[in-house]
Amino acid sequence: MGEAILVERTCFHGKEERDYQGRSWIAPPSYAKATNEYCFTPKRLVHTWSGHTKGVSAIRFYPRYGHLLLSAGMDSRVKIWDVFNYGNCMRTYMGHSEAVRDICFSNDGTKFLSSSFDKNIKYWDTETGQVISTFSTGKVPYVIKLNPDEDKQNVLLAGMSDNKIVQWDVNEGKKITQKYDQHLRAVDTITFVDNNRRFVTSSDDKSLRVWEFGIPVVVKCISEPHMYSMPSVSLHPSSNWLAAQSMDNQILVYSTGEKFQLETRAYGRFVFSGDSEGRCWFWDWKSCKVLKTLKCHHGVCIGAEWHPLEQSKVATCGWDGLIKYWD
Repeated sequence: MGEAILVERTCFHGKEERDYQGRSWIAPPSYAKATNEYCFTPKRLVHTWSGHTKGVSAIRFYPRYGHLLLSAGMDSRVKIWDVFNYGNCMRTYMGHSEAVRDICFSNDGTKFLSSSFDKNIKYWDTETGQVISTFSTGKVPYVIKLNPDEDKQNVLLAGMSDNKIVQWDVNEGKKITQKYDQHLRAVDTITFVDNNRRFVTSSDDKSLRVWEFGIPVVVKCISEPHMYSMPSVSLHPSSNWLAAQSMDNQILVYSTGEKFQLETRAYGRFVFSGDSEGRCWFWDWKSCKVLKTLKCHHGVCIGAEWHPLEQSKVATCGWDGLIKYWD
């Protein structure tokens, strides 16, 4: 018998897909504005989203407005949730046969990518739930990114389990347009820097590598005997630093300047991260002191995101299948 063909489906859970003015359900509300410019650490739980039948591996707020929250489930489904009103699940996207590993919105939120342990990357229409394209190399895509430049939003990069970073043009079919091949183990993260002219990758080979976008040559390799793998990397809002979560229980800060050096001093506000015991830790960026810990989940707290407008609010997700919103 041949393999069963997976049918891509979607289910809308809201009341209506367009309001009386003809506005789509994904349109940001008129009141979606920044509430304050000063950021505080959250103090209390304000909402819990439940609906995934297994753990939640990643969450992403809708770009700029954060009125919707996208989640990747180990139950093979992607869901999108209302944030500002009643917290309902708005749509479920069903197209993968294994756990979803990563998700990534386009800049305007109208499209998103999902990658899965079924070795497929799917490019979705957020509003309709239709799959636009599917990409695969036959290996597991651990991380997916669209180039942040507005004129390069068609460029998809994926870090693979076979040590490569693979590039596609989502508008031109399934032909691979570039491969970046220098890592010795699976690629964990991709982060664009230097006005998106370069990107930094981390890997299970315990190195960071800096690449010129579009040119498969390493500009710099950071690899020391004392280094551990870094499965999570975030860019500071100033774009001047990278914060990398190291597997030796440290968060390391690197300058994104020409030398890409490890920084001992930096200026900002907060850094936060989840841990294997379900806690979320908040540090002062400048002093490196722990400011607060929150018990967020039973088991691993695998993902955490700041709200793009309401800067004192954060969302967390865990292997307990829950997504929580904190203020």
